[in-house]
Amino acid sequence: MGGILGRYFAGRFVSASLGVFFGLFVLLVFVDYIDLLRRAGGLAVSAFVIAQASFYRVPQLLERMMPFCILIGGMSCYLALSRRLELVIARAAGMSAWQFISPALWSALALGVFASTVFNPMSAYMQERAKQMEAELFGNGAGGLQDANGFWINQVTNEGQAIINAARSQRQGTLLSGLTVFRFEPDFQFKERIEAREATLEPGFWLFKNVRRYTLGALPVDEETFRLATTLTEAQIRNNFTTPESVSFWQLPNYIRSSESSGFATSGYRLQYHKLLAKPFLLAAMVMLAASVSLRFFRFGGVQKMVLSGVAAGFLLYILSKVTEDLSKAELMHPLAAAWLPVSVGGLAGFLALLYQEDG
Repeated sequence: MGGILGRYFAGRFVSASLGVFFGLFVLLVFVDYIDLLRRAGGLAVSAFVIAQASFYRVPQLLERMMPFCILIGGMSCYLALSRRLELVIARAAGMSAWQFISPALWSALALGVFASTVFNPMSAYMQERAKQMEAELFGNGAGGLQDANGFWINQVTNEGQAIINAARSQRQGTLLSGLTVFRFEPDFQFKERIEAREATLEPGFWLFKNVRRYTLGALPVDEETFRLATTLTEAQIRNNFTTPESVSFWQLPNYIRSSESSGFATSGYRLQYHKLLAKPFLLAAMVMLAASVSLRFFRFGGVQKMVLSGVAAGFLLYILSKVTEDLSKAELMHPLAAAWLPVSVGGLAGFLALLYQEDG
């Protein structure tokens, strides 16, 4: 009987959590689709292609909201079981609260492992694909999706100094588009300004395409390609252009090693790696929090208070995670402690609340 009820409770929890996840996914895709339509006004772009770009952009945002999906799914699952008196029947059959919470805990751990090892690489790939689609759809025009100030690189070689500004970045910074380059002689005298559609980082040089060069006292010159010498490496470019959230779980160890060998800070990559390792336990902690506010007998009333207390607990845990994340990025806290502290606090809070409710 315990096995049958355990599978039943696990199925109800997983279906409720996935329902919240996919409902939120549809809502975010719709909102992002409307925003892209507004930005693409006046461009000859089909609605299907814009919808596809929105579909690729949303998974990375959903990955950050997954703990809240588990929290809301767990609360809705246990409140529904309590409203239909199924929890009362389970207690009458001899099951304790710990027994009908454990299937949800194991399910949350499995979902967390899936999220870190499968969904995270998929969302990173889809985010990169979304950037490529945006560059193809909007080009370098005013309607393009680009950073407000662009991305900047300052490099110095034996040919002089070059200041590179790019509107968009792809492939972790090795492919730039919407470029403006200001070149200076070794004695810091202005040499020329270069505008290009895109540039690719090759070993020892930047390869610019569709180039227009402006020099003092001469007419602009158009060129198909142009090479600009550089001493920058892929590791250095990734450190400037890549956010840790856009790197796949399986690639993070290599990024950490390459950044260390190049002498760059690795706290952001280490924090992201430990956060992905801790995600299964964070989802389990959310189940504990959800159970601590939703196992009360439904007819006793106070459902609104329970729901609000669960949402408040999740919000406070989110604030704690953001504070520890900022402290870690500022190198004021070790990434290991910053990633696991919210998990420990959430799990202990839910465990103690359940212990007080069930065992006095």
